[in-house]
Amino acid sequence: MAEGYLQKFANGKAKIYSAGIETHGVNPRAITVMKEDGIDISKHTSNHVNEYRDINFDYVITVCDNAKERCPFFPSTAKKFHHNFPDPAKAKGSEEEIMHAFRQVRDSIRTYSKQFVEENL
Repeated sequence: MAEGYLQKFANGKAKIYSAGIETHGVNPRAITVMKEDGIDISKHTSNHVNEYRDINFDYVITVCDNAKERCPFFPSTAKKFHHNFPDPAKAKGSEEEIMHAFRQVRDSIRTYSKQFVEENL
C-alpha cells in the first residue's frame, strides 16, 4: 500500500521500490482497499529486499518493527525512516472487521506517505 501512495504523491519525482524481508504476494484485501481509494496495486509484486542490495537509495523507509529489526544493512548514505503500521493481514474477526482493519491501515499509510513526500521530495 505504501508503494502505491508514494508513487501517487511523488508523481514522478522519485523512483519507488518496495520490498520486504519475506515475500507472500500482494494481499487481495490490500488490492481491494486501495482500489476503493482509486489506486490500482494489482500489478505490484512482492519482492525480497535482497533484490535491491546494489541500489544506492536516497531514502529507506521501514513500515513495521519486525522489518526494521531484521532489515539488512544498506551500505549507502540513505536517510532511514521508520513508521510502524499494524499488519492488517494479522487482523482477526469477521470479514467486515478485517476489511475495517485494512482500511484503517490504508488511511494511516496514505497520511504518512503524503507527509513524507511533502517534507522530503
